Amino acid sequence: SLPDDLLLTCFARVSRLYYPTLSLVSKSFRTILASPELGKTRALLNRTETCLYVCLKFRHDPNQRWFTLCRKPNQTLTNVTDKKKNSSGYVLVPIPIPSSPPAHYDGLVAVGSNIYAIGGSVRKEFSSRVSILDCRSHTWHEAPSMSIKRNYPTANVVDGRIYVAGGIKDFNSSNWMEVFDTKTQTWEHVLSPLAKRCGRHIYNSTVIEGKLYVSGFKGVAYKPKEDKWIPIRERMNIELALLDPHSYCAIDNVQYYYRPGQITWTTWYDYDELRDWIELKGLEGLPKIDRSSTVKLADCGGKLVVLWDKYVPASGDKEKMIWCAEISLERRNSEEIWGKVEWFDEVLTVPKYYKFVHAISATV
Repeated sequence: SLPDDLLLTCFARVSRLYYPTLSLVSKSFRTILASPELGKTRALLNRTETCLYVCLKFRHDPNQRWFTLCRKPNQTLTNVTDKKKNSSGYVLVPIPIPSSPPAHYDGLVAVGSNIYAIGGSVRKEFSSRVSILDCRSHTWHEAPSMSIKRNYPTANVVDGRIYVAGGIKDFNSSNWMEVFDTKTQTWEHVLSPLAKRCGRHIYNSTVIEGKLYVSGFKGVAYKPKEDKWIPIRERMNIELALLDPHSYCAIDNVQYYYRPGQITWTTWYDYDELRDWIELKGLEGLPKIDRSSTVKLADCGGKLVVLWDKYVPASGDKEKMIWCAEISLERRNSEEIWGKVEWFDEVLTVPKYYKFVHAISATV
């Protein structure tokens, strides 16, 4: 057999999409693939890549389940224009974690190879807990807690720092928002003079061009670099508040949103208003998505990933199949963005009753 250090170097040069298959070879392979040294070696060799992670909650299971998108061996991508489509080879495989801390979609963010689960995610549960999923070793550990317990706060990343807002019973301008420095692993409060304008309950939030937009009772925008707060117009706040948080994401300062029957995009007019939503062109070959489907959009290394579910008729509608499509994006001018469906496939069978918590990407 080959020495472990040589195997480590070899594995570091292989795409992580194949790691679940390699882990089936032997116990020693699984040990090396789960070692922190592998992540360090990949970084040194500049072999890091963006990987998609999916969090699901199944009925009667107290723990949330995490999956990652991988490739089966000896598979080639299928041209989506082919009439007879073979499998692309992509599947969602479970991450072997004994138990995971509870998480909610708005409290999950990724910085580098870490996914952070922040705040209380159960009704009426307020928590200051912050847990980190190390995507290199697929292990959880605890980060420093927030200074205040929160329930369903919103979390966003700006320049590697995590801004957490809302979800407090008794809030004021000094405790409504706090920020976590992922390098120093420390928290500090952000003075928020417009906190009461937004309120405790936050409907949606996003980051565009380094500005944090938060939609609540009314909307606010925050520029961390200038420590500047600005109210946003009512129409823009309503538009942001009404977006299904599962069905939109931001990629390269453009908002993408799934509306029944089409994927649309828009940009911002500074803090004042949202442009009209424009249909994303070039999606020939993308399967029709049922109106009853749960649809999730995610940014995966600058590409748009679309996940949706469909009932499995052969199961008597007792199961659903999660489908996934990866779309590359090309901005041709200020009024046109085109997509190209790179691949799509069935990736996971789930029970009829399940909850799609989140889809998020990490760099590993």
